[in-house]
Amino acid sequence: MAARTLSRLLSRSRSCSSSLLRSLGGKSEGSINTNRFSTAAAVEELITPQVSINYTQHLINGQFVDAASGKTFPTYDPRTGEVIARVAEGDAEDINRAVSAARKAFDDGPWPKMTAYERCRILLRFADLIEKHNDEIAALESWNNGKLYEQAAKIELPMVVRLFRYYAGWTDKIHGMTVPADGDYHIQTLHEPIGVVGQIIPWNFPLLMFAWKVGPALACGNTIVLKSAEQTPLTALVVAKLLHEAGLPPGVLNIVSGYGATAGAPLASHMDVDKVAFTGSTDTGKAVLELAARSNLKPVTLELGGKSPFIVCEDADVDKAVEIAHFALFFNQGQCCCAGSRTFVHERVYDEFLEKSKERALRRVVGDPFKKGVEQGPQIDSEQFEKVLRYIRSGIDSNATLECGGERFGSKGFFIQPTVFSNVQDDMLIAKDEIFGPVQSILKFKEIDEVIRRANATRYGLAAGVFTKNLSTANTLMRALRAGTVWINCFDVFDAAIPFGGYKMSGIGREKGIYSLHNYLQVKAVVSPLKNPAWL
Repeated sequence: MAARTLSRLLSRSRSCSSSLLRSLGGKSEGSINTNRFSTAAAVEELITPQVSINYTQHLINGQFVDAASGKTFPTYDPRTGEVIARVAEGDAEDINRAVSAARKAFDDGPWPKMTAYERCRILLRFADLIEKHNDEIAALESWNNGKLYEQAAKIELPMVVRLFRYYAGWTDKIHGMTVPADGDYHIQTLHEPIGVVGQIIPWNFPLLMFAWKVGPALACGNTIVLKSAEQTPLTALVVAKLLHEAGLPPGVLNIVSGYGATAGAPLASHMDVDKVAFTGSTDTGKAVLELAARSNLKPVTLELGGKSPFIVCEDADVDKAVEIAHFALFFNQGQCCCAGSRTFVHERVYDEFLEKSKERALRRVVGDPFKKGVEQGPQIDSEQFEKVLRYIRSGIDSNATLECGGERFGSKGFFIQPTVFSNVQDDMLIAKDEIFGPVQSILKFKEIDEVIRRANATRYGLAAGVFTKNLSTANTLMRALRAGTVWINCFDVFDAAIPFGGYKMSGIGREKGIYSLHNYLQVKAVVSPLKNPAWL
């Protein structure tokens, strides 16, 4: 399939939040542009999703079961802040039960011993079932997360289907090698499944992150215990049920809902888990890495936060650059770890770019994500909502110019006006920290060497964007920027085969593509002597 680009939403225009974020200062007068935000969209009259919630228990050993403690926790509609369901609240005992089921399925069950072709067929049947139930799954994803229904139904769910078909194709292409060596020996390498895998996924792209984690792990023959984000537990349970309908044996995939401290930490530190994969904030990623090291030194892959530069060069087509930079930041309500959240613009086009960016933000339609024409829904929850507003106040306090937005939108739910700051300096918190919200910071630069230095002056290195007509400039920047992905004259182009991951504190390892398989395999060398070999 051709590379799918989320930028197809441009004409209609990926979690990393951290509770460890320090509180920011209160609001002062600051520097505020008199052009105020406005939009015609209403969020008061909401569409009721036509989807039922059938699964709220843990899925352990192929069965839906209550939490061992009997506890449940609420999950919310971000449009209103109202509870839409109560879900089983997992703790260490539930993790123990799930790990035990996964261990038995790996050691004694049919999955690792099944032919690669049969594993392939199960994953393909699963992809077909997701495709069949696309609309209702997308509705549940949007209801629980607040993302646009059109985005979920027409972009994200088809990407999930594509990912599982991609990994189904890899199942019978995982193999070792024969290796020549000095001496009369036959040497071969085996690529073996690593065992029981613990996976912890975020709330910003629940099903995509499910696919990024579960797809390669199953293709390699592993068994899984997955903890979903406490904000968005519902769709993982639905698709896991479909995976069992497709023929997945019991115990191969287990889903535990719950909080990080009481379910995620026991999973990361479990002595019978052979590997952990985590997507989320950098601070939480550090904690996961420490727990894994202090327990059984299990290998860890991490996909963490970002503060990605989007560099607009002096030769850029300003109108196109404005639209793509707008998309790079505001997509998914700004709740994307690779968001282009530091917009560096050459001084010769800065004023024009700023004015057009402000106009574009003012036209952005905020409202019910189930309504056609809406470009931006609510933030995920009250914690994220308040965090974004604190950062906006911090930008004002730091004397950045608030060009538009900066306030709550509507009277209920967690909606925030699309916000644009100009005159942003590198030492401001809005230019350094991952805000994870609809806040665009526009900075000015003069020379290419200067913007390279400034773009790289961050603890993050997840992604970057470059907008230029000059091939030499593009080549210079793509090699100099210390980031796992560099998009040139585009942004947020994703495909099952394109690896994704970060430099520095944006993570360890890569998701998607052939590189993701390395995360879920052990390499074993086997050496045996040869007697009178005909050749070596």
